[in-house]
Amino acid sequence: MTEPVIRPARLDDAAALGALGRQTFIDTFVTGFGIPYPKADLEAFLDTNFDLAPMQKKLVEPGCAWWVADRDGELLAFVNAGPNGLPHPDAHPTHMELRRLYVAKTAQGLGLGTKLLTLALEWMQANTDGPLWIGVWSGNLKARKLYGAYGFEKAGEYRYPVGDWFDDEVILRRG
Repeated sequence: MTEPVIRPARLDDAAALGALGRQTFIDTFVTGFGIPYPKADLEAFLDTNFDLAPMQKKLVEPGCAWWVADRDGELLAFVNAGPNGLPHPDAHPTHMELRRLYVAKTAQGLGLGTKLLTLALEWMQANTDGPLWIGVWSGNLKARKLYGAYGFEKAGEYRYPVGDWFDDEVILRRG
């Protein structure tokens, strides 16, 4: 088995990215954290975010960057950053937001998340005129601790929709 390669995502990765995103969301938030999303809300969220057409659209969104960890054609992890859309009074679209950092359950512990995070933060810093932003589920203490190690501090809270269900999220800011 070869070592994973970090590379920019391509449009032809859309289906694999969608499958990875869908499964990682379920593994993390449904199975891992036990959030009791109603089935219809979870399916609506997963379809809206990870079906082929939405993934293709997100991959070509202006001002965004995507990287993947690829091992022999299998995507193990990805990161996405782009113009900030978090609901905070000091946030602007010219600031950068880390939108998603997903690592497949089977690939955790390989250091891929750290490599992707470092790459995304460098890109974000080079492409912003202000602070960097991240929205994190309030109960994901491991992620909050990780981002804290990179200088992110709590700047606010908001409610993130998963269908008609709302997760309590924390807004983190650096800079």
